[in-house]
Amino acid sequence: MNIYIVRHCKADGQAPNANLTEEGHEQAIRLAEFLYGKNIQCIYSSPFVRAVDTIAPLAQKLQVHLITDDRLSERILCGENHPNWREMLRNTFNDLDLCYEDGESSSTAMDRALSVIRDVKESGLTNVVLVTHGNLMSLMLKYYDSKIGYEEWEALSNPDVYHLKVDGTSSAIIKRIWR
Repeated sequence: MNIYIVRHCKADGQAPNANLTEEGHEQAIRLAEFLYGKNIQCIYSSPFVRAVDTIAPLAQKLQVHLITDDRLSERILCGENHPNWREMLRNTFNDLDLCYEDGESSSTAMDRALSVIRDVKESGLTNVVLVTHGNLMSLMLKYYDSKIGYEEWEALSNPDVYHLKVDGTSSAIIKRIWR
């Protein structure tokens, strides 16, 4: 099974209703062209506007149903903004059970995202796109490669695309295909 995990294009902010920038809309068109020949059968997306708008051009081009799934929403690090949020995030990659007040631990967020992958594997589909956010994307990848951490999250681009070649077990071949 081929799963293409996509991080959304450039956006105006982090709120669920943040729109793509003008550049982000242009990136979404390039992304649709990039993924067009991959025989995509279904697209699942975070319900956040920036995620849906990232993949809408591909869904339209392929005439494939776009399913929004709350399990692909960005992970909430903590309930309020902190000036040292990057250090806090780094700590959660080192301690997957660390949970800040009103936030979600890495392991909880990872389990949430992996439940989407389990459902997709059980669906019998062979080529699927999952559109999500940087932190959740890096946690999904970390499940398959424990060496992935804060530095890999920090190196993600908007957009970004990783190809997971998933077998019937809990292993996968991971390859970054967006440059």
